[in-house]
Amino acid sequence: MSQKIPVLILTVSALGAVSAHRFVGFDGAQVSASGGKSLGVSTFDATDGQDLALDVVGTTVVEAAGAIAVGADVVSDANGLAITNPGVGGEIVAAKALDSAAGAGEFIEVLLVQ
Repeated sequence: MSQKIPVLILTVSALGAVSAHRFVGFDGAQVSASGGKSLGVSTFDATDGQDLALDVVGTTVVEAAGAIAVGADVVSDANGLAITNPGVGGEIVAAKALDSAAGAGEFIEVLLVQ
């Protein structure tokens, strides 16, 4: 697993189950729309209503849903996992990849940009 250097960590109340290293929205739910807006990345698993720490500024570690190249614009998929921005329109770039992922299930360091 990659390193991380969070500069700002915020606590939210989890809305539904949230897995570690996933993009989380402003409502505290794991992002459920591909390219959706996120507040930060979860630092651990949480159940509904549990306090959840999010890395919001700096670098963090996300779980990839597929191959990602170093320097790629990263967005969330419909499960809160990191994917390369498909560029079909309307996606909100959440991060820049600092590591590469060869495929799903790998953990990479990203620089949060939004």
